[in-house]
Amino acid sequence: MMAAERSTADILDAAVHVREAARSVTIGATGVDTVLAALSEVMEYDHASLTRWDPLHSCHTTLAGSYPDDATAYIETRLHHDPVFPVLHSPARGGLWFRDVPGQLLAASPGFQEVLSPLGIEDGVAQCLFAADGRYVGMLNVSTRRPRRAPDPARAAVTLLTEALAAAVDPGTGPPPEEIAAAGPATDVRHPDARRPGGLSPRELQVLAELTAGRTNREIAERLYITPRTVGTHVEHILAKLDLPNRAAAAARAASWGIEPSR
Repeated sequence: MMAAERSTADILDAAVHVREAARSVTIGATGVDTVLAALSEVMEYDHASLTRWDPLHSCHTTLAGSYPDDATAYIETRLHHDPVFPVLHSPARGGLWFRDVPGQLLAASPGFQEVLSPLGIEDGVAQCLFAADGRYVGMLNVSTRRPRRAPDPARAAVTLLTEALAAAVDPGTGPPPEEIAAAGPATDVRHPDARRPGGLSPRELQVLAELTAGRTNREIAERLYITPRTVGTHVEHILAKLDLPNRAAAAARAASWGIEPSR
């Protein structure tokens, strides 16, 4: 956990690392979860997520996150109907921090009453993300059970990172194809069905693909640019979602689906 007495210089240095992680996402070198991992050095959190707005289906899609399933479902399907959403949905706003939300708005918000309060959340920020052309592309949500100190340099850092975060979640703001090609191959999950088999997330499918090669968590982490601990969490989720006993069974299931990692 990040120490409360970290200096402003430390936080700004950590923010630079977040920008670097976001940049690596836009060229296809890493996943969005690396951005959240880097963001934890800017401000410690208990839960966080980065979501992409899907205008076709009018919902958010979680690209990376650590909220419980019910909270994730709320963010994806109900948050944009919450009374708080019109307040924070403004390109000019630097995020809506928990302590700044008026009491009457908290009382009227199902998101706070039904989702955050049961989690014991006492601080955090919801930050809408907009592309350079003004399109709403997604949202950053960060929650902590510990009140943050004031003044809080992380507030300014998060605001300064919004452009980089927007580029990371929005495929329309990425670099040209030739720049992506120059970055080198990433894991390619090949599956004949465009839907997500087993209800697995895109990242879980990538990890599942790596299991077919018999790779360890550390080896998978190096290939996907995430931590071994994150790989372990994904493996646990994969086994639970597919109701399988072990990694070997998961690898066999992936092989039966025709899923394999890139070479």
